[in-house]
Amino acid sequence: MDKRSYKLLIGASGSVAAIKIPVLIKTLLESPEAQPQIHLIVTQRAKHFFKKSDLPPGTKVYDDKMEWSSWKARGDPVMHIDLGKMADVMLLAPLTANTLAKVALGFSDNLLTCTTRAWDPTKPLVFCPSMNARMWEHPITRQHIDTLKDWGYIEIPPANKKQMCGTVGSGAMAEVKTIADKIGCYANQYK
Repeated sequence: MDKRSYKLLIGASGSVAAIKIPVLIKTLLESPEAQPQIHLIVTQRAKHFFKKSDLPPGTKVYDDKMEWSSWKARGDPVMHIDLGKMADVMLLAPLTANTLAKVALGFSDNLLTCTTRAWDPTKPLVFCPSMNARMWEHPITRQHIDTLKDWGYIEIPPANKKQMCGTVGSGAMAEVKTIADKIGCYANQYK
């Protein structure tokens, strides 16, 4: 049986959960049903939590510097537009409180938020919040989550567990298997 092929754009913001990005990508690539071509946008802060060499071979990585270096004059490619056109599915994981707020309010100040702002709303966008329990429980967080869901974006809710800082509560990014299974549901539509 041939695996279905699809293009997955992952946007990683600067949560400690970004340490899971290499494992998440490896898990997605090992899917028995679908073979994603993975493109990864990282914020400056996300790069703090893993090395590019930790990623499976063939993972294409993009950052702010690359967008600005790729555009010199009128007619040149615009990376945040081209990435959105290319991808079939977008996954924001981890999605920090800061980047969640930016996306919900329409801020477009880096490659990740610009690409998200230009995303085609007819294509699936899945997001995985990741923040401290105190931030997760703040009333503005629910408003921002609801805004994204009102746009048709799909939330994979955070886990309730002991967090890196020692706090116990909700806010930790969902488990890698949970995320991979959910993305697999959307991959099934591609042949």
